[in-house]
Parts: sequence; structure tokens; C-alpha cells
Amino acid sequence: MTQSVSFRSWLIFCSVLSLIAGGIIGYFTPRPRGHPITVITPPPTPTPTPTPTPGPLRVYVSGAVRNPDVYYLPVGSLVKDAILAAGGAAPDADLNRINLARELLDQQQIYVPRIGGEESIPTISGGVPTRTASAQPLVNINTATVEELQQLPRVGPALAQRIVAYREMYGPFKNIEDIMQVSGVGEAIFAAIRDYITVGP
Repeated sequence: MTQSVSFRSWLIFCSVLSLIAGGIIGYFTPRPRGHPITVITPPPTPTPTPTPTPGPLRVYVSGAVRNPDVYYLPVGSLVKDAILAAGGAAPDADLNRINLARELLDQQQIYVPRIGGEESIPTISGGVPTRTASAQPLVNINTATVEELQQLPRVGPALAQRIVAYREMYGPFKNIEDIMQVSGVGEAIFAAIRDYITVGP
């Protein structure tokens, strides 16, 4: 009986000793360290710059048309479109004296002459280009035709013809400021066209 109690006490002692030893070993055993988690934030996506949408062209159509008035037309419209917007040409309109295929500019006047009329009003006058410098090449005043020069703001047929005549008489312009030597090209007209002209390479 005494031996059985002693053996049982010995087992309890050994069990307690094993638990203590295991705890000590576990406490001093180095634990593996986890790798830090790196959160990668994607770079912000740049917001594209909106492209401005050009507004409608404001064109005054007068002369031999059914309904003379100011009309709003989309960019890229032609003289023919402006006449149609005004109700079409009148029966006595002389369409042979106006370029129906010419592209319109903002704030331009289209005057449709009458058959047999002796009007001194230019058929197409005024206008402000709606393009940007990168959308359309500059007008080379050393090589441009009379029709091409009329695409410039405030340049009508008569002034365009004088520019060409001056160029043929005195040679090419050396810089854009030289165009002011042409009769009729003052500071106001030069200020209106300077951003749209070049003398070429």
C-alpha cells in the first residue's frame, strides 16, 4: 500500500516536472517572424483634358434669299448650307457670282447678288476662324491664292487681290509684319490675322 502511494506521487511529480520543463523550453524557443505585408497603391490615373467643342457658326445671310437673317450653322458648313438655311435663293439670285462650296467662318456675312445687279457689297465678308493653331495650318502669305487669303478674318476679295499683286511686284514677304505695307492692311487688320499667317520656312 505504501509503495503504491509512493509510485503514484512519483508519477505526479514527473508529470508536473515535464509540464514545467515544456513551458520553459517553449518560452525560450525563438518564434519565426512573419514577413511584413506591403500594400501597393496603384498610381492615380490622370484625368484626360476635355477637348472644347466649338460652338455653332453665326452667319448673316442677306441679299437675294427668301428669308434674310442671322442663322446658326454647325462648324464645317458651306455657303450653300447658309443659303438653304435662309429659305433658299430668291428667283432673281445670281448664284454664279458666289462660291457655294466655300466653308463658312463664325460671324461671317453671305450676300447673294441679284441677276443684273451692280452691288458693291462683297458676296462673302468678315468672319472669325474657329480653328486652333494645331487644327489647320497657317496661311502662307507668300504662296496663298486670292481664295486662300480670303479665309483670313477681315480679308475680302479686293484686299486679297492687293496682297497678291504686292507680292508679285515686290517679291515675297520677309516677315508677317511686311504685309502691313499692302494698301488697306492697317494695324487693326494685322492684329486680326497675325495669328493665322506665316511667311513659310
